[in-house]
Amino acid sequence: MDLDQYIQPIIEYVRVHQVWAAPIVFVLCFAESLVFISLLIPAWGVLVGLGALISASGLNFWPIWIAGSIGAALGDWLSYWIGLKLENRVYHMWPLSQNPTIIPAGEAFIKKWGAFAIFIGRFSGPLRASVPLIAGVFAMPYWSFQFANFTSAFVWAATLLTLGDVTSSTIKWLANLMGG
Repeated sequence: MDLDQYIQPIIEYVRVHQVWAAPIVFVLCFAESLVFISLLIPAWGVLVGLGALISASGLNFWPIWIAGSIGAALGDWLSYWIGLKLENRVYHMWPLSQNPTIIPAGEAFIKKWGAFAIFIGRFSGPLRASVPLIAGVFAMPYWSFQFANFTSAFVWAATLLTLGDVTSSTIKWLANLMGG
């Protein structure tokens, strides 16, 4: 099953049941930002699709954006906490046990970029959930982590929603331009 087969039913459900948009986005963004679970969740695609739906159907941007942002930030927060509590035991957990270079690479990435690594990682699928976990394993200062976590979550969700909205608006504009 390809990614579109997961995303389209969710977007269609939200189109019909708009009241569920924010709770669904919250759960998807939380899961996509949660270590280990993130590999299975296509929240970024749903956010882009819902961004396209916002202007087309009158969905309210603000609650969807806030729900997605908070969901993503809480997923990273929990990933950080898991790393903080489990420390080096995460080396022996799937999928990290299958890819022993991820943690040393993540540590080098965090040492190089500091709290900004959290911001950078938010925009990279493979790094999105592993960087907060590694930040916890190596005990990145709590408030530095949280500041980068929450600011990056709000920027990430806004970017994906806006990307969908701008793409949809551009397609409509081009269709009108060519059609008339």
